[in-house]
This record gives sequence, structure tokens and C-alpha cells, in this order.
Amino acid sequence: MSGPLRTYQGTYPQLGSNVYVDEASVLVGDIALDTDASIWPMVAARGDVNHIRIGKRSNVQDGSLLHVTRKSASRPDGHPLIIGDDVTIGHKAMLHGCKIGNRVLVGMGAIILDGAILEDDVILGAGSLVPPGKVLESGYLYVGSPAKQSRPLTAAEIAFLPESADNYVRLKNEYMLELQKS
Repeated sequence: MSGPLRTYQGTYPQLGSNVYVDEASVLVGDIALDTDASIWPMVAARGDVNHIRIGKRSNVQDGSLLHVTRKSASRPDGHPLIIGDDVTIGHKAMLHGCKIGNRVLVGMGAIILDGAILEDDVILGAGSLVPPGKVLESGYLYVGSPAKQSRPLTAAEIAFLPESADNYVRLKNEYMLELQKS
């Protein structure tokens, strides 16, 4: 099967309304994208041994990798990958079996590992590493490897989080219009 959407063991990615998936990306298996989500070139997402959910108006930028952890006797739920609403995942980020809240910005090249949780209204700096099981509390900037709380977010930064997501909704709408013209 060719194209960006691929089945795995009979499960095919599910797309909500007005979703953009770039033809140069690959989404496999149990993946669901909610309204106005966007997937950009060279994103690889495998919902093969668990599921991936991407919320409304969230975007996953170029070169990012999304994966999950298998269910087992010691971990009956495994680690699915859950991305909330109004989330911006920067270029070349790697998310593995973690949970991202709403209105979060994940910087370029960041790595977030199994069981990590980024609560709502968080900014994770470019190149940061979030170790397995770590919780990043709402309202803060985190940077480093391993990621550490740097400072509280300013009111302007908190206001920017949904604005960043809205910018990508507008951009994907422009891309979708271009596709309709061709």
C-alpha cells in the first residue's frame, strides 16, 4: 500500500474533519487525528503496538517521529502517545509513549520518552530530553538534557501557545487550497 496512510493488522489511521497529512509523511495503524490537525513532510508515526491520538488544531512538524510502547504483563496499558489540543510539535522532535497536554510547544529536536507527561501550558526548549516518567508541570519553560524547570511562563508566552497552533491551522488550510487547485 502506498501513500501516507497505511494499515497495520487491519487498523487504518482515522482523520477528523479538515485534517492535513502531507504526502511525504507516513502514518501507520491505530492513529486518530482530530479536527484541523496537521502532519508535515517526513513525519513518521507508527501506531502499531499501541495507539496514537492527536488533538484538535495540533501540528506535528517536519521530520518528527512518533511511536508507542507495547502492552505487556508488567505494563498492561503499555504507553500510548497522546497529544492534546493546540499543541505545536517542532521540527525533528521525537515523542515515544508520552502524554502531551493542551497548549504545549515542544521545541525542535526535543525528545520525550515513555511515560513522561507534559501538563497543559508548557514550553519545552529545543533539543531538550524528557526522561521516562518525568512530569513537566503546567505554566513553566523547561530546557536541557535532562529537562529542568527553568522559569514560569510569561502571560505573553501563555497567550502565544494557542496562537502558534492557529498559525499552523491557517498554513495547513493554505496547503489544502493549493491541493484543490491542482
